[in-house]
Amino acid sequence: MKVAAVIILYHPELSHLSTMLSALQQSGWPTVLVDNSPSVLADIPPSVHTYIHCPDNVGIAEAQNKGIDKAIETQAEAVLLLDQDSQLSAALLNGLLDSYKLALHRFDKVACVGPQVLCDFNNQQVKPRLSREKTLCDELVLSRQIIASGMLLNVSAYKQIGKKDSELFIDGVDHEWCWRARNLDYMVLKAAGVVMRHKQGDGRHRLFGMNFKRGAPVRLYYQVRNVLILSRRRYVPVYWKLRHLTALPIRFAVNRWYFPQGKLRGRFMWRGLKDGITGRTGRIDQ
Repeated sequence: MKVAAVIILYHPELSHLSTMLSALQQSGWPTVLVDNSPSVLADIPPSVHTYIHCPDNVGIAEAQNKGIDKAIETQAEAVLLLDQDSQLSAALLNGLLDSYKLALHRFDKVACVGPQVLCDFNNQQVKPRLSREKTLCDELVLSRQIIASGMLLNVSAYKQIGKKDSELFIDGVDHEWCWRARNLDYMVLKAAGVVMRHKQGDGRHRLFGMNFKRGAPVRLYYQVRNVLILSRRRYVPVYWKLRHLTALPIRFAVNRWYFPQGKLRGRFMWRGLKDGITGRTGRIDQ
């Protein structure tokens, strides 16, 4: 089975990127880099099959689409999507591929298989709070959604499900595609025995008995706006709509009055609320 990898970049840490590329080279998987950074990446390693530079930042969804399309041109039957900070190893890549092959053998409609995710901030496994996962066998777990980083995507299914939603630009892109896949009766799976360390955001804070992610202030615009955009779609799970809509007031309070750059965070959230209500999509107009 031919597999290709796609890594989405935005001001990457070059030493870590080099480590990722070495792991992928050992697996023999062609690698496509899609770079949303303003400047061209210096000294592109020869192991990189294709480098696509998007200096105007097309967003993560469109960057993934561009990378997947290029990977398909290499005759890849499956595409591994990665963020620039994913922690890779030969064991992880081999285990993920073995689980994917098992899924294809056992089930007819497989959209993707991803690893169990270990949060780099608290060293704990990331588990859905409300949606229940179902263990299908020792190796595979049925899930409603998985994150894009570490997602081994079935090219045949991708052609039926459609591309990532570039109108969302960044937040909610991976989950939206999984929900769309499930709406078409495709399976979204996790490899039970494969664990990948991953860092989301800039930090974690525990307040009022809840954990809050802290990221760049501008991300709040997309997070708030896309909650409102996705909540209108019928295939998006009701539990997700309720959880995220009801959490908006407390998220605003925490970001506005607890996190640094509170005024700026508050402005981005208000803009996201306004544009979410009016249905504006795409990149924020700054």
